Amino acid sequence: MSSIPPAGFDAGPLRNASRWHLAEYAFWLLPVAAFFLFPEDLSLLSQIVITALFALSLDLILGYAGIVSLGHAAFFGLGAYAAGLMARYGWGDPTLGLLGSGAIAGLIGFLTSFLVLRGADLTRLMVTLGVSLMLFEAANKLTSLTGGIDGLQGVEMKPVLGLFAFDLYGKTAYIYCVVVLFLMFWIARRIVHSPFGWSLRGIRQNVLRMPALGTPVNARLVGVYTLGAAYAGIAGALLTQTTQFVSIDVLSFSRSAELLLILVLGGTGSLYGALLGTIVFMTAHHLLSGINPQYWQFWLGMLLIFVVLFARNGIMGALRTIARRASGGRP
Repeated sequence: MSSIPPAGFDAGPLRNASRWHLAEYAFWLLPVAAFFLFPEDLSLLSQIVITALFALSLDLILGYAGIVSLGHAAFFGLGAYAAGLMARYGWGDPTLGLLGSGAIAGLIGFLTSFLVLRGADLTRLMVTLGVSLMLFEAANKLTSLTGGIDGLQGVEMKPVLGLFAFDLYGKTAYIYCVVVLFLMFWIARRIVHSPFGWSLRGIRQNVLRMPALGTPVNARLVGVYTLGAAYAGIAGALLTQTTQFVSIDVLSFSRSAELLLILVLGGTGSLYGALLGTIVFMTAHHLLSGINPQYWQFWLGMLLIFVVLFARNGIMGALRTIARRASGGRP
C-alpha cells in the first residue's frame, strides 16, 4: 500500500511540524563555530559527528518505530569494512564509498529484518545481538580479508569530489563529516514528518490498531529497519574514510551498548535528541577521562542516572519542558 494519507486526513499539523524553527538554525551554526573555536580538536569533533549520525540511525528504528536493538553496530561495522575494502582495491572515491557502504548495510538490514521483526522486544534484542556477534567473529576469523584483530590496513582515500584531499589537521575530514551529517539529517527529518513517519509513530504507540487503519505494519517496519541499517553503514564508512583504518572494534557489542546510552541521555524519537546526546556523552567522556582516567565511568554513570531521574525523555525532553514553561504552557 502507498503512504498516501487516508481521506479526511488533515495535513496542516504535518506541514507545521516539518517547518524549520529558529532554534534549529541556531543548532546547525554550532558545527561552524566549533571549526573556528577548536581548530586543534578537529579529530575529536569528527568522531562526535560520526557518532551522531550513528545515533541518528538507531533513533530512526527505536525512537520512531519502537524496534529495540543490541546489535546495531553490525551495520556500522559492515559499512566501515565495505568502505575500507573498496578503497583498498582501488575504489577510494569517498562519495562512492558512502553509497556502496550504505547499500550493503541496507541490504543486510533488509535481509535480517524478517528475523528481527518476527518476535517481541526480548526476541528482537537477542536476534540483533546474535547477528552482531556472528559478524564480529566472522571478521575476526577472515584475517586475509579483514585483517582480523590487527584491523584492515592499506586504506587510501582519494580527495573528496576530486578536489579536497584529507589533510593531517583534519579540516577536510571534519567539514566532510558535517556536510554528510546535515544531508542525512535533512533526509531523515523529511521522512519522519511524512505520512510514512507518522505511521511509524502510530505503530510504536499502538501496533494492534494500525492494521485496522489500513497501515501495512510489517512493510513499514521492514522499511525503517532497512533505512536505519543504511544510515549506520554510512556512518561506519565515514569513520573508515576519515581514519583510513578499520578496527574490529567497529563490530563490538560495547559500541551498540554505548549507542543506547547516548539515546537515553539525549532522548528518543526527536532526531535532535540523538545529536544532543552524542555531543554531551562524548564531551563528558573526553573531559572526564582526561581528568580521571581510572574512574571516569563512575561520574558518567552518575550523569546518566541524574538524567533518567530528573529529565523525562532525556535532554531533549527537558528542553521541551523548559520551552513550554517559558511560553506559559503547562509543564
